[in-house]
Amino acid sequence: MEARMRILKIIAMLASLASVAYAVPGTATFYTPPYSPNACIGVHLSGTLPLIAAASNVIWDNGAACGRNYTVTCTGTNNQGISQPCRAGSVVVQLIDYCPDPGCPATFDLSQEAFAVIADPNARKVNIDYER
Repeated sequence: MEARMRILKIIAMLASLASVAYAVPGTATFYTPPYSPNACIGVHLSGTLPLIAAASNVIWDNGAACGRNYTVTCTGTNNQGISQPCRAGSVVVQLIDYCPDPGCPATFDLSQEAFAVIADPNARKVNIDYER
């Protein structure tokens, strides 16, 4: 009986480890309205969707990333002149657009509204952690 309990405890611990989310480092910039046309929703956005983002090739996944939500947290400066750009908390953004390489300035190109939730817009680019 003791061996069975030990095995059940080990299985429970392994199951809890498998469900732990982890954050991935990246960078974020922002773009300003209008947010359409875009690669995912099409020519016109229905309603106001200010907490949105464009995905770089790192995330795009040949368009499979359309509609995915990501939690983005500012972790620090990206040498853009502001030493403490981050604001407390995170923002959840929905991917609605594509920011193709070369030329995409960051992992995420957030809407201006989403960027302002996590960082001072004067920073223009920040280091982030993100998770799905």
